[in-house]
Amino acid sequence: MKTRNRFLKSVVKTAKTTHVAMPWERGARRAAFVAARTVKPLELKRA
Repeated sequence: MKTRNRFLKSVVKTAKTTHVAMPWERGARRAAFVAARTVKPLELKRA
């Protein structure tokens, strides 16, 4: 098997098995992270 052919087969195999989350797929998770960042801390009374 030629090197280029083997390389292309490995690239295609990896592309079929690997799943990358696209920005539009992670809506709820991203919203939770943004909400956690924007929460203001409670002001505590000083003694």
